[in-house]
Amino acid sequence: MKKVVLAYSGGLDTSYCLKYLKNEKGYEVHTVLINTGGFDDEELTAIEERAYELGSAQHTNLTIIDKYYDKAIKYLIYGNVLKNNTYPLSVSAERVFQAMEAIKYAKSVGASAIAHGSTGAGNDQIRFDLIFQTIAPEIEIITPIRDLKLSRQEEVDYLSKNGVHYSWEKAQYSINKGLWGTSVGGKETLTSGQALPNEAYPSQLQKEGEEKVTLEFKKGEIIAVNGKKDKPSNNIVTLEKLANSYAIGRDIHVGDTIIGIKGRVGFEAAAPLIIIKAHHLLEKHTLGKWQQYWKEQLGNWYGMLFHEGQFLDPVMRNIETFLEDTQKTVNGTVTVTLKPYHFSLDGIESENDLMNTSFGQYGEMNNAWTSDDAKGFIKILGNAQNIFSSVNDLNYD
Repeated sequence: MKKVVLAYSGGLDTSYCLKYLKNEKGYEVHTVLINTGGFDDEELTAIEERAYELGSAQHTNLTIIDKYYDKAIKYLIYGNVLKNNTYPLSVSAERVFQAMEAIKYAKSVGASAIAHGSTGAGNDQIRFDLIFQTIAPEIEIITPIRDLKLSRQEEVDYLSKNGVHYSWEKAQYSINKGLWGTSVGGKETLTSGQALPNEAYPSQLQKEGEEKVTLEFKKGEIIAVNGKKDKPSNNIVTLEKLANSYAIGRDIHVGDTIIGIKGRVGFEAAAPLIIIKAHHLLEKHTLGKWQQYWKEQLGNWYGMLFHEGQFLDPVMRNIETFLEDTQKTVNGTVTVTLKPYHFSLDGIESENDLMNTSFGQYGEMNNAWTSDDAKGFIKILGNAQNIFSSVNDLNYD
């Protein structure tokens, strides 16, 4: 019997694929869930049981949270990556790593094909297929939902006919939770004007008032929350729990998809947004002007390529080298105030703070130069534009 590995999440799309591949195509289906955060042990056990109920010949849960952080999230923080100044690549980044681990697993079990539940209108199909065809071009890629052009209702109906009940109410919202945020897609995100209802978001407001939180960074990595040191991936989870009680991090991202159409998706990413903004603030104090300028250019480029599934392009390793090198002086503590539905950055403390009062205070006094030094600097600085203006007899009226 032909063997296929299905990248499985337990959701509607992959549940349909499992049943379809077994019943309609006669495959021996091996399911693998690549956990990049968002699943606890109880949920992983339930998903495994569900996979076997649907007909999986063998199910495997692979947890790669620390690898995902080390190879991806770390650089997204270094680059302060927010797609369209909004979205922290919550799904974009993890799909790439799920694809890499899934195809490696498919090769290890000798599968002749690999499958995923992407549609033909989204970004995930490209992220999965690009990785699959690069790492294992000899393995066939099967995408039932894309090839059959199925609607969610048709998927629910097929499962029902095959003895699998799937709540239509639950199917109306597609929720993907990972270490770097949760995406929320639904009927409202298919429009340009409707907001997601409050109840569509996984985290609900539990606290009022304000709460101070300190984040400590060393060479750009978050090493402690409220003075308690732990590995970065655990610190992200800790901060997420604190901020989720204030329902922080909700937004809707609108962007250009890889296939050229506009897309809209809701998300909840409290820890990623807080960490990126806190890290960026610390960099403003500890990096030079041109370091910040080129980091912004390369960080945006890195995020765009990552978002579009180009993670294996060698230029990505080049950019990572640059980004990591800029983090040598990004050390210190940032204080953040959590509030219902939002947060504010209070300030930083760092031994590498370039806002050092021994050199001067902005708008107040200068300690390292004289007034004549200032006037001479201004005169030389203006030479080029003064010469251009004079030679060309420009009139600025």
